[in-house]
Amino acid sequence: MTFTEADAKRFHRRARFLFTQWKSPSNANLFHDVDAILLLIGDDDYENPYRKSVTAETWLLGTPMYQTLLLLVPDKATFVCNGKKADILEGLKKGDKQIPLDILRRSKDQEQNVALYIPLIEELAGKRVGIVEKDKFTGKNVEEWKKALQSSGKSFENVDITAALSACFAVKDEEEIKTIRMASRLSVNVMKNYFIDEMSTIVDEERQVTHEKLSEQTEGILDDPKMVKKLRLPVDPDNKDDVDWCYSPIVQSGGEYDLKSSAMSNGSNLHAGVIICSLGIRYKYYCSNIGRTFLIDPNKTQEKNYEFLLELQKKILENIHDGVKIRDVYQHALEYIKNKRPDLEKHLTRSIGFGMGIEFREASYVLHGKNVRELRNGMVLNLSVGFSDLENPKPADKRSKTYSLLLVDTIRVSPEGPATVLTDACSKKLNEVSYFFKADGSETEQQEKKKPAKPAKKETTSKSAVLRSKFRSEDQDEESREHKRKEHQKELFAKKLAEGLAKFAEGEGNGVDDNKPVFKKFESYRSESKLPLVKDQKIFVDKRNETVILPFYGMAVPFHITTLKNASKSDEGDFVMLRLNFITPGQAGGKKEDMPFHDANATFVRALTFRSADTHRMGQIFRDITDLKKEAAKKEAQRKEMADVVEQDNLIVVKGRRPHRLPDVYVRPQLDGKRLPGELEIHQNGIRYQSIKSDNSFNVLFTNVKHLFFQPCDNELLVLIHIHFKNPVMIGKKKTKDIQFYREASDIQFDETGNKRRRHIYGDEDELESEQEERRRRANLNREFKTFAEKIADASDGRVEVDTPFRELGFTGVPFRSNVLLQPTTDCLVHLSDPPFLIVTISEIEIAHLERVQFGLKNFDMVFVFKDLRRPHIQINTIPMSQLDNVKDWLDSVEVAFTEGPVNLNWGMILKTVLADPADFYRNGGWNFLAQDSDAEGAEDMSESASEFEMDESDFEESASDDDESDFASDASDDSMDEEELSDSGDDWDELEEKARKADERKLKRNGEEHIAPANASRKKQKRR
Repeated sequence: MTFTEADAKRFHRRARFLFTQWKSPSNANLFHDVDAILLLIGDDDYENPYRKSVTAETWLLGTPMYQTLLLLVPDKATFVCNGKKADILEGLKKGDKQIPLDILRRSKDQEQNVALYIPLIEELAGKRVGIVEKDKFTGKNVEEWKKALQSSGKSFENVDITAALSACFAVKDEEEIKTIRMASRLSVNVMKNYFIDEMSTIVDEERQVTHEKLSEQTEGILDDPKMVKKLRLPVDPDNKDDVDWCYSPIVQSGGEYDLKSSAMSNGSNLHAGVIICSLGIRYKYYCSNIGRTFLIDPNKTQEKNYEFLLELQKKILENIHDGVKIRDVYQHALEYIKNKRPDLEKHLTRSIGFGMGIEFREASYVLHGKNVRELRNGMVLNLSVGFSDLENPKPADKRSKTYSLLLVDTIRVSPEGPATVLTDACSKKLNEVSYFFKADGSETEQQEKKKPAKPAKKETTSKSAVLRSKFRSEDQDEESREHKRKEHQKELFAKKLAEGLAKFAEGEGNGVDDNKPVFKKFESYRSESKLPLVKDQKIFVDKRNETVILPFYGMAVPFHITTLKNASKSDEGDFVMLRLNFITPGQAGGKKEDMPFHDANATFVRALTFRSADTHRMGQIFRDITDLKKEAAKKEAQRKEMADVVEQDNLIVVKGRRPHRLPDVYVRPQLDGKRLPGELEIHQNGIRYQSIKSDNSFNVLFTNVKHLFFQPCDNELLVLIHIHFKNPVMIGKKKTKDIQFYREASDIQFDETGNKRRRHIYGDEDELESEQEERRRRANLNREFKTFAEKIADASDGRVEVDTPFRELGFTGVPFRSNVLLQPTTDCLVHLSDPPFLIVTISEIEIAHLERVQFGLKNFDMVFVFKDLRRPHIQINTIPMSQLDNVKDWLDSVEVAFTEGPVNLNWGMILKTVLADPADFYRNGGWNFLAQDSDAEGAEDMSESASEFEMDESDFEESASDDDESDFASDASDDSMDEEELSDSGDDWDELEEKARKADERKLKRNGEEHIAPANASRKKQKRR
């Protein structure tokens, strides 16, 4: 940045004006007869950009310069700043009619800087120095000034001249007016070309968008290159940074209105009623503001009140002119309301605007009934006229009972009224701000009635799997319940079939092409000149370009490592043979058989064999090729692993208040290093986890959160909050789709030695008291974590809801390698207690199939097939057979179609067949083949099992003597032996051995085939049992 000659002239012109006003006898009381003006500006405060000291410096220089001291005395101006800023300020020493200017350079040595301030302090000693008392800056230069002031032993009188500076800046020159016009035009363009269109679209489409979200979207358009041309924003690189927001746009609706300029958009959804929007843009540090009220399906009373507001604003504009007192303007407006609409007098805002310029709100020029200052030609005002808390005689719903009206415009005071409206390009006529989407309120009422329907799902789930009673008196109830479940499943299967036919009608949407491998073109070298020089026709391995260069008919031919299938080396006497096999079409049985080729009919080199007497070199080449192939395969695997990882947006930190925090929580998966507790914070668009180590932290954005779970510590060792992502993210160096924050609920962290400290705190003398304390502590943990989880859901603006597992509906199973408790929630089936975690979203399930459901087995398996058929299925093994009915009831209650069968199926092949032609699959009945097969096999098994009990005694004895039997057959043989013992209770051991010997002889006489066949038949039958 450099100051041009025009910038220098502006500085000296405005500095002379300030000196003239300062020394004018008429302004002696305003400046309190100060001898000097001191502006000490420290570090930039992003939270409060509107400070009078910064305003004064910006007014003089055209830009703020932080960490700068500006001292004005009647005969000169002195700047104290660092060397870089001093070089810029040297550009002010241009042109004529200059005021004397001294520039002192600060260095990195603090002691030298302190000594730099001593002469200035001595110059001010004993004098009256004008300062801005409210401005309290921090920074190195401020500390140096304070240290110099203390060490000098000198002092001077500080006098607040804030009002005097405001008076000097209030009247704008032509250059300032031109800048504010540009800022006003930008505000109008944002309102007209973006907000009005976006707001009306949201209302028309009945989308659920919060005020805060719409405000963020509006605020983000200044950074969108596509909107620059539409909004007519400055596109010159030197000027694009001069456009900024005065404040975040304010969007309000639904009965909650705050007409102050300091209001903020809340988290409620945009309501189709009275919508108020205020926004303001700064251009080259000069502010503008505009506000409009939009009426959605207004009634006659609302239209009448709005038209009167337009009349009132017009009347106020007529009364604003040069020389009028501010209080008179307000009083005239009040009298006009009393004469025309006395019922609206109490609803008028306490002030109707304020002065505006570099500062958004100049406190000395607030337009209310007690301000006696006069308005001058060239002043710029923010005129804000509104009525608050008006009652709606015909509300469409609860949020429409009260409403407010507001009109905000940026105006310029003229010599003779009325004032000039700089934001008049955005129309505020009634027909321009009224929108009619409904003929009456019937649709709104229907929507209100439909809203409470969502929690019914949770209630149904919680009541579904009640433990069954085994009393005979309830057999009829059980049969009727089973019948209802079967009828419901038939409806679900019919619905699934209809959805599948509609989805894959005429071969559309089968998704096969989306999953089809894509031909990849690998380029080893861009041109022949890039090819390395290979002498003597040798094999060369270029690791940098992942290429093997082979001698081919006297030429060096490069082959990318991805074209190589494998390499082999064999020794033949004094020679070594190196064979290179390449990937070509038509290779059966390999993993690469489905790899696409640019032209499958082209001529391919399938293999090359090289023979050499240099065994050492050929061995090294073989190792290099093998290592290069492994490295390429590793890179490809890493690329596929990271393909679905998303890069999160930046976290928007909460400003103006302390974020909600949950302290002393651990995280899983664990971050790098030791297991240390951290702190969880809720911000505007996500949450942040900060470990004790400052470098171990990460952010979770609400836009990527799919499920939020809270699991209490009842019957668990941990109380936890679990987040399941839509897309995997990188936490540290790990890819994960789940993150969990927990705290241990066990008592191991407390002293169990029974010393005085623990007895005093927990009362170890009484075991009952200790148990009560344990229950209280667990209840407090549950309350703390549940409250924090609800705060996360509230901060997400409806994107996320807290889900809690129902332990009473849980059942055990093996989803991975260990037997765990699986617990249903409102929307999922989860296991959260130990990694690896399991989260199955119910709405994504296409069908559930229960395997190994047959008489005599103790366990069964369950398979989930998803609506996205390309997604791998999930299988849960070893579920106790005692939980079969509970699982069926739960699946039926959450609208999941399920089937059952006696054997395990090859789901990989089944899904591959379905994906080959989904439309044909659903035309042939879809998943009904599972239900038909299971019914037929079940009937066959029942007939065979019924015939098993008709075996003769000899077959029964043979089956009992067979050693290679199933578990169930072993139980049957044990029963038969018990019967023999009962029938032959009088035989001794010798007689029993003799009978066994005779039986063995009879078997040996038989033919081998005749002996084996019955045994196998017996074994098969007993296995069926």
